[in-house]
Amino acid sequence: MDWQSLISGATQRIAGHVVATPRVSVQSFGLGYPVDLKLEHLQHAGSFKARGAFNTLLSQPVPEAGVVAASGGNHGAAVAYAARALGHPARIYVPEIAGPTKIDLIRSTGAELEVVPGAYANALETAQDWEMQSGAMQIHAYDAPATVAGQGTLFAEWEAQGLEADTVLVAVGGGGLIAGALGWLQGRRKVVAVEPATSCALKAALMAGQPVDVEVGGVAANALGARRIGTLCFELAQDLRTPSVIVPDMAIVAAQHALWRDHRLLVEPAGATALAALMCGAYLPTRGEKVAVLLCGGNIDPEPLSDPATQRDVLLT
Repeated sequence: MDWQSLISGATQRIAGHVVATPRVSVQSFGLGYPVDLKLEHLQHAGSFKARGAFNTLLSQPVPEAGVVAASGGNHGAAVAYAARALGHPARIYVPEIAGPTKIDLIRSTGAELEVVPGAYANALETAQDWEMQSGAMQIHAYDAPATVAGQGTLFAEWEAQGLEADTVLVAVGGGGLIAGALGWLQGRRKVVAVEPATSCALKAALMAGQPVDVEVGGVAANALGARRIGTLCFELAQDLRTPSVIVPDMAIVAAQHALWRDHRLLVEPAGATALAALMCGAYLPTRGEKVAVLLCGGNIDPEPLSDPATQRDVLLT
C-alpha cells in the first residue's frame, strides 16, 4: 500500500476541517535534554482522532443512514464532531469505561449515543450489529486505510512545522495513530511504540508473530485499551521492526502531572503515555539523539475544572 500517497491525499482532503496543532521544544521533566512536543490534544474533540474521522467521511459517499462507530471515547467524539460538521447523522457506541467526560462530549454533538457494558470490543460488536441493521457506514477506530491515512497527516504536518527529531515516541492502543506515523515516515525517523503495561496489544502481537487478544485495563484503558492490535498497524510495525516499550500506570500518571506542573499542559493519561517512557527510563535516548513526543489526547476524566474540590484534588497533588 502506498501510504505516503494516501496520507498526502488525506492532508489535502481534510485541510480546513482540522486544526494545525502547535509543536514546542521544551527542556524540563528532569530529563536533561530537549524534547519536541506536538500538542495534538488541542485538536477538535480533544484528540488526533478527528483527522481520521474527517478523512473517512470526505473520501467516500455517506449513506442516508449516516455513520456508526464504536469507541473508547475519543474516536466516538471525533466521529460525532465530524459528522455534525458535515451534516451526517451519527450513532456512537462506547463501553462503560469511556467515563463521564468523553460520554458528555459525545452527547454534546447531538449524536445518538449508547453506553455498552464491558470493554471496547463489546461496543464494536454492538456497532457492527447496528451497521448490518441500519445500513449506516462503519468508521473503524484504527484498522481501516482511511483512518490510518488521516492519522498520518499529523506526522506530515509535524515535519512541515520543522520537526528535527531522530526518534518519535507514540502511544499505542489499537494502532491507528502509530500506523499513520510508520506509513508516513517509512523509516526516515525511528518510531517507538509506547504501551501501558496493562494494555499492550502491539507488544503481544510482535512477540507472537501475529495479532492476539490481550487483557486490557489501567488508567489509559478508555483510550489505549484495544483487545487486539489492528492488522494494518501490525504489518507496518513488523516490516519496519518497530521497537515497543512498556510503561507502568504510575509512570503515566507522573508524566500527566509533570506536563501540568511544568507547562500547564492538561492531557488525559493516554496523552501522557509517550512522555512516560522517557521519564521512567523505559526508553533511553543515546547521547545526542533528538527525541519527540506526541501528546495525543486531552479529554481528562474527571474534568479538573468541573468544581473547586476536583480541581484541587487532581491538579495540586
